[in-house]
Parts: sequence; structure tokens; C-alpha cells
Amino acid sequence: MKRAYLLLHISIFLWGFTGIFARAIDLTEGMLVWYRMLLTSICWLLIAFFSNQVKRLAFKDAFRISFVGLLVAVHWLFFYGSIKYSNISVGMSCLAMIAVFSSLLEPLITGRRFQWYELLLGLLAAIGMFMIFQFNVEYRTGIMLGLISAFLGSIFTIQNTMLMTKYNSETVTTYELCSGFIYLTLLMPAYLFLFPTNKYLPSDNDWLLLMIFTIACTVIPFNLSMKALKHVSAFTANLSINMEPVYGIILAFIFYHEQKELHPGFFIGTFIILLSVILFMILKYRQHRKSKAAQGLINAELS
Repeated sequence: MKRAYLLLHISIFLWGFTGIFARAIDLTEGMLVWYRMLLTSICWLLIAFFSNQVKRLAFKDAFRISFVGLLVAVHWLFFYGSIKYSNISVGMSCLAMIAVFSSLLEPLITGRRFQWYELLLGLLAAIGMFMIFQFNVEYRTGIMLGLISAFLGSIFTIQNTMLMTKYNSETVTTYELCSGFIYLTLLMPAYLFLFPTNKYLPSDNDWLLLMIFTIACTVIPFNLSMKALKHVSAFTANLSINMEPVYGIILAFIFYHEQKELHPGFFIGTFIILLSVILFMILKYRQHRKSKAAQGLINAELS
């Protein structure tokens, strides 16, 4: 069990490097996401071919998953756009809002009962985001892009959780990434018309970073998380993933010294957002334990 937790947090730590690579690779967010999805799709198809874990789906099911793949592509566009228009720390702070948006949207999408603390923690996180927005004027475009990214990411998270109950993770991920790449390729002419760039091809250094990015921040962490999920519940994994923004911000301070670029309001606002996420994790965990205990009593009475 301890090894499973270690593997899970190593995978989350590796995901925290996404912002570092986004800043290091000299491509616009559109080209960055296109190349990342291209390389990741190739890797995933190779894994699918050798692992034999990916199942052939009916057109209706594949089409449904493909729309989640589109969500992934657009979510990444806005997330990396947030980093390009501001910095890694701001983008990661916005990413922390995924947990908040998910708690508010999940009752609307799945029909489950709304919890009172979700609204209160959502308001607390909104106060934190307002402080970041108010005191870091030069990053407002990046903040807006980051919030859109978090909103889309929360919908993706909810939809993905629902899909995982029906299909195995390898099948869902392969279909999502490949369909997301196809959708993004179809959208690229319109995107490049609105946001033209002078650089379409990565430099040698960018190719190297893209390859490391694809393997270290996608393929390896996913495989580690899949191994961990054999011994750790999906509920625990979903709570643990909320640590990704924390790792990302710490790494941004280490590699780029971004703490020197930020207004004190950013630190206060980010602290409030992370506090709301931590409180949400604690309350969700307690609720989960109570429901398991109640289910155990019911099973004991029935046996």
C-alpha cells in the first residue's frame, strides 16, 4: 500500500512539471498542444498495440468519448495559453480551481445531492481568485484563460470519471488522445488564422523537450498511476491529484524564481484557494469514510 501511494505521488509530481516544459518550449500554446497531442497519441497507439489492453468500441461509444477528447485538447489550449500570457504560478493557481468547479458542477451533471460545504468552499476559492486577479493586473489575460481552462478541466474530470466506470482506462485514454488530436488538427487552420505564428516547426532543442515532456509528463505518470490504482481507490487518487498545482508552483519557484515576479496578493489568494481545496479534500474524505462505515453496518445486518 505504501508503495502504491509513493507511485501515485511520483506521477502527480511529474505532472507538476507540465508548466516548466510549457515555458521552456519556444512554441505558441496552439502549436505546443498540437505537437504534444501528436507525440502522445503515437506513444499511446504503440502502447495499445503491444499491451492489447485497448478494446474496439462501437461507433456510438467511440463518438461519445471523442467529445471528451475535444475537451482535453481545448482545456490544454487554454491552460498553456494561461502560462504563456502570464507565468507558471498563475496558470497552476487557476488549475487548482478544477476541484472547486468540479464540486459545483458534478451535482448538476450527475444528479447527485449538493453538499452545503461545496458552496462555501467555492465562495472561499472565489475570494482567493479575486485577490490574484485584483493585485496582478499584468496577468489578467492569463488568469481569464486559466479559469476557462479549469472550468473545462472540471467537466472533463467528471465525464472521465463516468467513462472509467464503463471502460478500462487504457481504452478511454487512447480514444480521448487520438480523437482530441484529430479535432485539434481540424481546428488548427481557424486557430492559426486568429492567432498567427511565425514558428510552425520546433527547433532541435524544442523537439528534445517535447519528447521528454511527452514521456515524463504523460506516459510515465499515467502508467505509474495505473499501477497505484490497483491498490489505491479511485477516490483517494482523485483527492491526491489536487496536489499537482502545489508541486507546479514550487517547481516554478525553483526553476524560474517566479516568486520575484508576483505581487503579495498572489500568495494570499493562492493560499486561500489551496486552503479551500485542502478543506474540501478533508471533508470529502470524512464523508467517504462515513458512507463506507454505514455501508459496512448495513452489510453486517443483512448477513
